[in-house]
Amino acid sequence: MRKITALFLYLIGLTTFAQSVSVQADLQVPQIAYAYSKLCETLKSDHVLVQPSAQADFIIQLGLKQSSKPEAFEIKKEGLRIEVKGGDHRGLIYGTLALAEQLKNGVAIEDIKPEAGKPDQEFRGIKFNLPWETYRPSLALMQHTETVKNLKYWEAFLDMMVENRFNVISLWNMHPYTFMIKPKNFPEASPWSESEMEEWQHFYHELFRMAKERALDTYLVHWSIFVSKSFSDAHELKGQNYYPHYYTPGDTTELVKQYTRECVKQVLGEYPNLDGIGISHGEGMAGMTPLERQQWMDDVIIKAMSEVERPVKLIHRVPFSSGLGSEGGTSKNVEVVTRDAMEKLGDTFEGPIWVEMKFNWSHGHSTPRLVKVHGGKLGDTYFDPLPSNYKITWQMRNENFFALRWGVPSFIREHIARNGKAAYTGGNFIGSECYIPGLDYFTAVDKPVDWEWAFQRQWLFYKLWGRLMYDPTTPDEVFEREYVRKYGSGAANLLNALSLSSNTSLQLASFYDIRWDFTLYGEGMLGLQGDSVKYISVESILDHPTTDPRYISISDFVETNRAGGSFGEGEITPLMLADQLERDNSEALRLVSNISIGDNASLMYEVADVKIWANLGLHLSEKIRAGVALKEYQLTANALKKQKALEHLKKGLSYWEEIVKISRPIYKDMRLTHYNHNYFTANDNNWFHWEKVLQEVEEELERVKEM
Repeated sequence: MRKITALFLYLIGLTTFAQSVSVQADLQVPQIAYAYSKLCETLKSDHVLVQPSAQADFIIQLGLKQSSKPEAFEIKKEGLRIEVKGGDHRGLIYGTLALAEQLKNGVAIEDIKPEAGKPDQEFRGIKFNLPWETYRPSLALMQHTETVKNLKYWEAFLDMMVENRFNVISLWNMHPYTFMIKPKNFPEASPWSESEMEEWQHFYHELFRMAKERALDTYLVHWSIFVSKSFSDAHELKGQNYYPHYYTPGDTTELVKQYTRECVKQVLGEYPNLDGIGISHGEGMAGMTPLERQQWMDDVIIKAMSEVERPVKLIHRVPFSSGLGSEGGTSKNVEVVTRDAMEKLGDTFEGPIWVEMKFNWSHGHSTPRLVKVHGGKLGDTYFDPLPSNYKITWQMRNENFFALRWGVPSFIREHIARNGKAAYTGGNFIGSECYIPGLDYFTAVDKPVDWEWAFQRQWLFYKLWGRLMYDPTTPDEVFEREYVRKYGSGAANLLNALSLSSNTSLQLASFYDIRWDFTLYGEGMLGLQGDSVKYISVESILDHPTTDPRYISISDFVETNRAGGSFGEGEITPLMLADQLERDNSEALRLVSNISIGDNASLMYEVADVKIWANLGLHLSEKIRAGVALKEYQLTANALKKQKALEHLKKGLSYWEEIVKISRPIYKDMRLTHYNHNYFTANDNNWFHWEKVLQEVEEELERVKEM
């Protein structure tokens, strides 16, 4: 009986594993072992038997090719042998995952195609705000704490990063040090019991180990000057330089300097897999001049980092303020002081200093043209003459879409072409201040979906940014194949449909001038008006300036027309924008109209997000047309213009009602950090849903009727 069973199992094995492969690799190197494990996972899921070379049908060899560029890779096939070579361990991981991607897309192992890649953008980073002592106090952020403390979450998130060829994970919060160490000379700074401290240290050690295994660089980025509340209480410090306070005067006492230096050195000493630290001149430094802030950084954090006996990397954020406060501001003097300070460092730090600048302030997902940084217009001091020891990395913040999927590959390619090719640029961060991609607090349906965590819902966002930063010539077919692999051939139109519809967010942020975080929340059509974040009504856009100077505001358009003026080539009038929004979003709806969803809840969400974006775009189109007519009515008192405005607003209302119809059954009410409004404290009544905004849309129509 046992012999029959063994023979039966052997025959099943022959049927299950139609081919066999031997994967040859140096498994003593953690990064190569990681690449090997991910490839074996794919082979086994493709019913390929992994076994010793003497018995295998194919041999796959993983190794390094020192003559290649760092992070580059190549895949070659000769007969029954496939070679994957990397310019370094990171490149080898990318090459191995590229081979796995071919297999996942249905390419038989005997038909593997040659492939090569090399990086375009050197720095391809993610800004990840941690939910503990996070920058803005809000339940929208704190709700992620247990999720983000889960190492299984990080295993999945870091896998996603390396699969999409990101190479930097930066962890941001106010004061990270007492979560990682008990300061030797300041034990009173720690709020934790011994067991709690061990738990935190295990978390950070494992996180950095997993990142190193995947060849990812790791940074802590924090604001200054801040301490723990325990430290402040123990020493009866005068100020409030601790969470949740952030717009507060700088504490420049020698005690705080000594404490901060020792924290920096101890963390870098106890966490050898942590690559570097990022510094911020801004919050917690009110009352200090730009020069005083820079001197504090040099005397405290920079000094401590330079005294560590191992290579350390530096992210140097460009100062936020040109005055004594914490508000945004730019000036030639600040640029000169900052450049001089960085150049004096020479080669103190490993590699170039990465100089972080916010691209178009807090809303990088707007126009691909650089209009402003944090505080205003940027001069050329950082670029001319060409720097020798630092490179600019653009912070492409997203504060506009958290729930809805987004993907506009043409925007990313144009951004890289315009802003990523100069010798002084190094790459980009992507990430948010008002959102953490941890807990899935969106999904309302009680059906199986193919994600567990929030970042997995936005898979295309990360795949587009990561892969296109690595190689902006990557064709759209690569991303379309991912849709087909997930949902079948009927989903091939989804990339084009989402690109057309989610471009609405970029158009809104280009047309509606933006500054700091709360000034716009695109997917909700909300903006900061006065001290409150609320629906962007037709009245609010009449005289509102545009972000991109190519876009013409409604008031400028109407007044120029009345004066007999004209607009130049390349300028985009409000009515031109309205027409484009209508064309693009109508086409997006057409592209998804025949997609058969069946019982696939994940596909249902993909299609629903396209429909919600498209209706937001059509709503915005009608709002802009209504705004032009209403502005003309204000200037002429022509009742026909008012009637025209009302017709467009009624049509716009119908699109919002359609958004509610689609979104209400499938999206929960969602906490929104923007609903802190123009205040520095948490607002517990911060629930967002498109249905909750419907009343504001209806009231807009009634107000115009009464004009």
